[in-house]
Amino acid sequence: MPVEFLGIAATNDGSETGARSGAAFDKEYTLRLARAHEDHGWDRVLFAYSSGSPIPSPAAAYLAAKVEKLQILLAHRPNVSYPTYAARSFATLDQISDGRLTVHFITGGSDHEQGREGDTLTKDERYARTREYIDIVKQVWTRHEAFDHEGEHYRFHDFVSDVFPAQLPRPGVSFGGSSAAAYAAGGAEADVFCLWGEPLAETAQQIEAVKAAAKAAGRTDVPRIQVAFRPIIAPTEELAWEKAHRTVGAIKERREQGLVRHHRGDNPQNAGSQRLIAIAEQGERYDRALWTPTAAATGGAGNSNALVGTPETVARALLDYYDLGVDILSARGYDLLGDAIDFGRHVIPLVREEVAKRDAERAARGPHALDPGLAAAVSG
Repeated sequence: MPVEFLGIAATNDGSETGARSGAAFDKEYTLRLARAHEDHGWDRVLFAYSSGSPIPSPAAAYLAAKVEKLQILLAHRPNVSYPTYAARSFATLDQISDGRLTVHFITGGSDHEQGREGDTLTKDERYARTREYIDIVKQVWTRHEAFDHEGEHYRFHDFVSDVFPAQLPRPGVSFGGSSAAAYAAGGAEADVFCLWGEPLAETAQQIEAVKAAAKAAGRTDVPRIQVAFRPIIAPTEELAWEKAHRTVGAIKERREQGLVRHHRGDNPQNAGSQRLIAIAEQGERYDRALWTPTAAATGGAGNSNALVGTPETVARALLDYYDLGVDILSARGYDLLGDAIDFGRHVIPLVREEVAKRDAERAARGPHALDPGLAAAVSG
């Protein structure tokens, strides 16, 4: 199966290890970073969302008009706009980008963060709202006759849009999370289900939970799986681990100064961060290259587990996840621009080459042939 790479569409050069050098929305840097991704083999970039940050949709529109091939993953929280409005906004952006848009719907795992923009629903209520919201957005994208809606969170009558996406039948829907409610919502509605990087065994368990949720929702297909990491690469293993420890040192120093985003208190509400913290408490190194101190240093805030090693080591680690069924690999370094270029030059080609080799071998065996590893297991 083909593999895709997702990077970050940051609007400034700040990260956990260094302060930004300019404004929160630096359009020159935004474009420079996007072009670095496009020029170095990445497929798409994520415009993330947080309260107080630059609004991602106009930033994405700016970028879509400036780059030619790079696809856009746009994060969106349902609490910030009515679904009929949001659907038309997304459709317009899909037209601007000539069909390069996927929308990532965020339910919100922190009551405090949601409350910053007036969202007072409980977590369970937010998940119910998100499912209703996505259903409405899909209908607005695809229905050409007026319709009514009477739901728990939204009610409207005689609505029909006059703008439709460039993609047919619609743009992709992305969703993420690590709770039972997240699996249920994403399993029912998502084309892509997103996970934060965890050890292989835990990732396999989450993938099975998503598949089970999709089946329970009556689907005959399953969402594609995306997993996110923070790669730390260098020409040798020794240099990579030195770089990793410097990175954690910088994160801790900035956190002590109150300059790094982390969860309020010691117990984050969202299941994903709770899982990252628990995994970090159980050990620092897992599998081929997974390293947890970067997650521990931020209190499990967001995509924060690292893959450490040479490009060859990190590529092999990513292929281990590919073998689990992960076909979208998300990566973001700490020097956003430099790491995007290095990862694109030195890691992406290795992964793509090996995936193409495996696909060719699979095609040569024929559609009904067993994978050699599976065949050996069966014969044994």
